[in-house]
Amino acid sequence: MGVLRLASPVPGTLRPLTAVPDPVFAQQMVGPGLAIDPDRTGRQDVLAPCDGVVGALHPHAFALETADGRAVLVHVGIDTVSLAGQGFELHVERGQRVRAGDRVLTWSPVDVAAAGLSVMCPVVALQGDPHDLTLLAADGEHVSARQPVVEWTAG
Repeated sequence: MGVLRLASPVPGTLRPLTAVPDPVFAQQMVGPGLAIDPDRTGRQDVLAPCDGVVGALHPHAFALETADGRAVLVHVGIDTVSLAGQGFELHVERGQRVRAGDRVLTWSPVDVAAAGLSVMCPVVALQGDPHDLTLLAADGEHVSARQPVVEWTAG
């Protein structure tokens, strides 16, 4: 399998999953990873963190299935499912192959924050082992979209 590099899907500040105001992410129930506290800009593209095929797809979240069988979840904001897709625009379809850095969806962190919701964006190695992840940026560091932020090594 080797090493899978995951890039930040949005520009913002790197935070640990424990900082996400949702126990499913904060307690790593679906897997280890990190979160990005996105820059507060109007419209913002959310990019694919790695190459893969779009598996699960919702206006506020998507999962990519990699060629070696791993899966990566990007969740855009917390409790954003309550917005029923309002303010989110999808640019891909389920089953579509994407490359790292491809635009997957567009959203407005400003509008989500104005709705009283957290804009934190968890990036999760689904069913991954926390020991297999190496962060490439420090907690509190500002990262740009497309910047590698984690390496996921799997045997």
